Amino acid sequence: MLGFTVITVDVSAVNIALPGVRADLHGGMTGLQWVVDAYTLMFAALMISAGALADRAGARRAYAWGTGLFALASLACALAPGIGTLIAARVAQGAAAAVVMPASLALIRQAYDDPRRRARAIALWTVGGSVAMAAGPVLGGVLTETVGWRAVFLLNLPVGALILALLTRTAPSPRRPAPLDVPGQIAAVTALAGLAYAVIEGGHAGWTDPGVLAAVAVAVLAAVAFRAAEKRHRAPMVPLPMLRQREVGVSLAVGFAVNAGFYGVVFLLGLYCQQLLGMSGIATGLMFVPLAVLITSTNLVSPRMAERVGRRPVIVTGQLVLAVAMFALLPLGADTPLWLVLLLLAPTGVGGALAVPALTALLMDAVPGHRAGTASGLLNSLRQTGGALSVALFGALIGGGTGTAEGFAVGGMRQGLVVVGVTLLVTAGLSGWLLPRRPGAGARG
Repeated sequence: MLGFTVITVDVSAVNIALPGVRADLHGGMTGLQWVVDAYTLMFAALMISAGALADRAGARRAYAWGTGLFALASLACALAPGIGTLIAARVAQGAAAAVVMPASLALIRQAYDDPRRRARAIALWTVGGSVAMAAGPVLGGVLTETVGWRAVFLLNLPVGALILALLTRTAPSPRRPAPLDVPGQIAAVTALAGLAYAVIEGGHAGWTDPGVLAAVAVAVLAAVAFRAAEKRHRAPMVPLPMLRQREVGVSLAVGFAVNAGFYGVVFLLGLYCQQLLGMSGIATGLMFVPLAVLITSTNLVSPRMAERVGRRPVIVTGQLVLAVAMFALLPLGADTPLWLVLLLLAPTGVGGALAVPALTALLMDAVPGHRAGTASGLLNSLRQTGGALSVALFGALIGGGTGTAEGFAVGGMRQGLVVVGVTLLVTAGLSGWLLPRRPGAGARG
């Protein structure tokens, strides 16, 4: 839970530190988007292989490697002299986080064979990440205003040291030898990077810009190459037959949509409060405190609701609430009172926190134990991809505004909220249609 917490804090805290980064390193909106997405994209792309690495090297060993690299990369971020160096260090951070995430979940899967105890353990693991996502803005605001944005990264060093110290008391994890899928991994990184580049640059240079069209072509070709590589490889990082299971396919789609909503709103609200409403970093961070409370309490309630009524209605309801949250934020503008912003933000915390624990438990029960690392890596890869593309989309739409504070385009913000809200409605419909209807269906133990 500590590992999941620290790599998640880095996502949400950095969102609040972005204006400080811009002022110090003189990066424009495109640079700020890459500060966020360089981390998230590497997190997403490498997590698929990192899940297999957790199975292959042993969860404990992979967890230690990832934590050590994450601490070193955080130090490089804190010492970055320019925006390019910071983005490069964020790439290394994302690679390390990709190793930590599936290894932490694989440790839980190995420790709990009973489905009910495992679901509750996963819920506690999820609480760590959810609290970090919501509390990160508070830390980011306080540290940026009092010490400076670099302190956001320095905070990771003592936490990393504590994790490594505690890990020495953990029993060794079993290892499952398997060759690495290098062609598939290269193709996955290329496809996601090309897609993110197209979305980010398309909003600034235009969607018919030759560079943007070339990035789209690269992404498509890399996706085709990825599918071909997975078919041919004797130990693919994404076993294609696993994707044909309804529980697996739906879990991946829902994870993508839920993170697109949540990550997009955190990125959006951080800039909205500071650029459009003129709030300080501390005040902006405090805006997310009620969200943290809602997320934590809902995470604890979600597995018990799933035990009573089944995972399907909990997953569907969570997505519908999050979709409502996207549409509820449409009235936001330069003159929206603060109390109304807080009120409209509330469903964002409830929706995602309701769906994710049930969703994760559903996936873990749908795959055999030796595939736990691979499955969790794939789920979280799709979740991070949803978040990265959402940040790219919102940044592209709000960054070209004129006539408002700091060029924040309110109209672009609303367009992005509609796109994400409709996506959530679609995945909610797929969940209701394809997932088993009886309570606890799909669990294998």
